[in-house]
Amino acid sequence: MGGLAVLAALAWWFSADAFAAALLAIDGRALAAALGIGLATTVLSAWRWRIVAHGVGLRLPPAAALADYYRALFLNAVLPGGVLGDVHRGVAHGRRAGDVGRGVRAVVLERSAGQAVLVAVGAAVLLLAPPAWAAAGRPPLPGPQAAVWAAVAAAAAGAFAAWARWGRGGHRVRCAAAAFAADLRGGLLSRRAWPGVLLLSAAVLAGHVALFAVAAHTAGAAAPPSLLVPLALFALLVMGVPVNAAGWGPREAASAAAFAAAGLTAEQGLAASVAYGALALAASLPGAAVLLFRRRPGRAPGRPAGPDAPGEVPGPGSDEFSGPRRSVPVAHDAPTGARTDREGGEPCR
Repeated sequence: MGGLAVLAALAWWFSADAFAAALLAIDGRALAAALGIGLATTVLSAWRWRIVAHGVGLRLPPAAALADYYRALFLNAVLPGGVLGDVHRGVAHGRRAGDVGRGVRAVVLERSAGQAVLVAVGAAVLLLAPPAWAAAGRPPLPGPQAAVWAAVAAAAAGAFAAWARWGRGGHRVRCAAAAFAADLRGGLLSRRAWPGVLLLSAAVLAGHVALFAVAAHTAGAAAPPSLLVPLALFALLVMGVPVNAAGWGPREAASAAAFAAAGLTAEQGLAASVAYGALALAASLPGAAVLLFRRRPGRAPGRPAGPDAPGEVPGPGSDEFSGPRRSVPVAHDAPTGARTDREGGEPCR
């Protein structure tokens, strides 16, 4: 609801014609560029997901990873919150692999790695070349509101830690934390995982910035790369605010304010952000085809599309992309019930 409220306020302030003009400015070349950039970033993102999944002990064939990632991007783009597609991606993969918890954790780790690189690169660029804040005559220092939010976050973290330590759900929390820590070590921090995850995340981020540049050019917001790149990173950072409507709302408001503060116009910032949202949706449209293909009537769920043996019924959890459930043993795996929480010594199951 928050994202829709922001969009409504922007439509009232700038008028709905500003949104329509940005959408009508998109031409065939922009759509072709969006599809090309989207293909590249999705392939790289699926590759990153495969690295993390293998690190936590789950098999993920390339075709399944690419198809599932496209479907998740499309669902993220059309459903509120911007993360429901990733939730579906993690649960579906976990069900096929026979471990829903580990499948969800793999997606959380993969998305967290991308966000961490975005925050690190964005903070570095905005601190070294902060066009919006410099043009507005004030440094990019946190104000009183940031201090209040930091205090609230610290209090919430302390309360959660106390509940986890002494509360009734403490055992479950400690077991979940132990499982997450083990998957973090295997999926992101191991020598086989982190170099590839880091490089792929940087490449994906470069693709998103390039798509924003295409959107800005399409919307008529001419600006040099030294100015446009920080503005694009700022817009991408604001997209992470969990009050958006499928990515829309805060991004448009922040882009309008940042463009105006950087010496451009708020209308250009709004148009660039609206065009970016539309192009990002267009880039995710292959995911709609994946969604329709897997739900096509006349095919039994789980029936292989390839040349599998006719007449054989696939086992539970198989599908046309990934085959039957299976997982890869990894170093941190332990027999069922062998992992215990360190405080109470009770087994984690």
